Amino acid sequence: MIAISIRLPDEIFQRLQHLVSLTGRTKTFYMVEAIRDHLDDLEDIYLAEQRLIDVQQGRSKTYTLEEVEKLLGLAD
Repeated sequence: MIAISIRLPDEIFQRLQHLVSLTGRTKTFYMVEAIRDHLDDLEDIYLAEQRLIDVQQGRSKTYTLEEVEKLLGLAD
């Protein structure tokens, strides 16, 4: 595991410290969890933005639900 240094606003530090005192978990535990969850969201947003750019620039095609169902043999 790699160690890093981070500066937190006082309010966030106090909230984190309060959570730690209530639960007995470490500050590191909660910081890793928060980063992991937010990183997942950021990666999803980046991927969606890239797909939108691809569609807008004609590098990717979109399909309607009906087209997908027909291609997969699921249409009535």
